Amino acid sequence: METLTFSRKILFCCFFMLITFAFLARAEEVEDERGFSYDENSDTGPAHWGEIRPEWSLCNNGNMQSPIDLLNKRVQVVSNLGRLHREYKPSNATLKNRGHDMKLTWVGDAGHININGTSYHLKQCHWHSPSEHSIDGKRYDLEAHLVHETPDGKIAVIGIMYEIGRPDTFLSSMENYLKALADTTDLEIIVGNVDPERIKFGSRKYYRYIGSLTIPPCTQNVVWTIVKKVRTVSRDQVKMIREAVHDESEANARPIQPINNRLVKMYRPHVDKED
Repeated sequence: METLTFSRKILFCCFFMLITFAFLARAEEVEDERGFSYDENSDTGPAHWGEIRPEWSLCNNGNMQSPIDLLNKRVQVVSNLGRLHREYKPSNATLKNRGHDMKLTWVGDAGHININGTSYHLKQCHWHSPSEHSIDGKRYDLEAHLVHETPDGKIAVIGIMYEIGRPDTFLSSMENYLKALADTTDLEIIVGNVDPERIKFGSRKYYRYIGSLTIPPCTQNVVWTIVKKVRTVSRDQVKMIREAVHDESEANARPIQPINNRLVKMYRPHVDKED
């Protein structure tokens, strides 16, 4: 009887591990471009992502998909969301060409953000061009995504949009590393100590809504925070990121998704100074 009980425990542990790994496989972003593309005329393009693998079905069937258009007339302006508190700190990082984007991953503790009493730990940052989200129908030249997670797998993403103008200082500091990965998708290089605080927000105002990852598996219930201020990036920097990916696409931005009556809020402080 003891042997049977022990065997059952082993089987239960194995089953639990399989369920856990399956959840993680559904929740995390795909690490390379094989199997999907941004070519809207391709069988592997955005309209077909949900058909390629069963675990990607939300890409076609989900009702809380991202990105969306942040249309001003449907945005609810509020002051009770509170300021976006980020407590970042320098940590060692690596850079990888995933084939559809460049991903900067912090391998140590790079700090966290707090949303509604929950701490989401900063994991990685990557870039899309043009921007995935739009404001009143306008897409910008670049969008950075700072991806955060809780220990139990909840996801929160901060999005920062950029338009052509003065160079972005953080991207300038990453230029040599981005160029070094231009011809490979199977190499991850050590960048060293990177301070996330160098990725500037520039505004206390932000949009907030519940959406999804913007690449397969398109996991939903992602808390999105889009910084309202549009920052600047040089044309050469946008070109550098696109050419470094080397995926033969002109863009790596998912088409705008239906909002499906979701509530979009914009946080604005009580004392509204221009920032």
